[in-house]
Amino acid sequence: MKSPKLCSFLFFSLLLIAFFALSSNVFSADDVYKIGAIFSTTGTGSSLGVPEENTVKMLESEINSTGGIKGKKLQVIIYDDASDETNARNKASKLINEDKVCAIIGPTLSGTSLAIIDTAQNAKIPLISCAASVKIVEPVNERYWVFKTPQSDVLVGKRIAEYLKAKKLTKVAIITAKTPFGASGKEQLEKILPEAGITIVAKEEFNEKDPDVLVQLTKIKSANPQAVICWSISPGGAIVTRNMKNDLKMDIPLIMSHGVANKEYINLSGDAANGVVFPSGKLLVANDLPKNDPQKLTLTKYVNNYKTKYGSEPSTFGGHAWDALMLVVNAMKKVGNDPAKIRAEIEKTKKFIGTGGVFNFSPTDHNGLDSSCLVMVKIENGKWVLAK
Repeated sequence: MKSPKLCSFLFFSLLLIAFFALSSNVFSADDVYKIGAIFSTTGTGSSLGVPEENTVKMLESEINSTGGIKGKKLQVIIYDDASDETNARNKASKLINEDKVCAIIGPTLSGTSLAIIDTAQNAKIPLISCAASVKIVEPVNERYWVFKTPQSDVLVGKRIAEYLKAKKLTKVAIITAKTPFGASGKEQLEKILPEAGITIVAKEEFNEKDPDVLVQLTKIKSANPQAVICWSISPGGAIVTRNMKNDLKMDIPLIMSHGVANKEYINLSGDAANGVVFPSGKLLVANDLPKNDPQKLTLTKYVNNYKTKYGSEPSTFGGHAWDALMLVVNAMKKVGNDPAKIRAEIEKTKKFIGTGGVFNFSPTDHNGLDSSCLVMVKIENGKWVLAK
């Protein structure tokens, strides 16, 4: 006859075995919700795409560790489009036709996002882009299945105009990348600045892979602007910065777009980045925000979690992926994995506090942000501070 102690030990052991067996297989193969993601983790957009991928992997793990979505495991299937539009289209088709995802987040860039819109819309799959061009979501009646999380170039252009007026800078030059992001920014600046009483005295363009832009900047310098506005991402934006400040010694304000809101821009620009100003979401200056700012808690939690996991600072681009994934996840918590229901749920999302702002979507607004989402940021001694 077994002793009571031995029986208790065996019973407890069986309980432990059962517990670990269950906990190691909480989700069966059928209990999975699939979301697709396309990021530029290689190519010209990699400084944006890598933190996006990191963020999504971190968030996927966090969500699954707390029970997933409605008891289902979240699986985010991530592909690299290598910053290439054709590649992005192919990856979108694969996600839809082979992986059977219920929504897609990304791509990273405006060009790659625009390239897959028809693919997503024809398949009736919600697409939540992590790129800036307003053309991604407008006209809204032609973008029924498409949303985006970054602040649009319209909002950024208007914020730049406000800053210029406050500083009494009325003559500017613009230099933009020959990309869909740069072209969209240029188009908005050409509308917004004259309406604000600001004259554009020179306009130049450059290729993101150009080794330098000295020819274009020399032409700009001869036009005697009071400030230069550059619309690009890194590394192109850093080349403009170094050429302007180090090579041509142009001692006038340089205002960048929100496309350089990451550490890579500072690292590539070196000391030339000091003094550069640009509009940005609040993530870069989260610690400087007042306690009553509605985004402060969300931002500081994301920053701390990212730094703990990856040992580096997050960027606003990783934040765009956080917002995109959480919009889909929040919708799925209510309606499951039906693409049409997810789309409808995102469109009626109100007061969603993300990293890029407080989102309020509607049938006429698939970006959901207003001017309150932006602050002017200045680089001082290699760090971001609120511009005065």
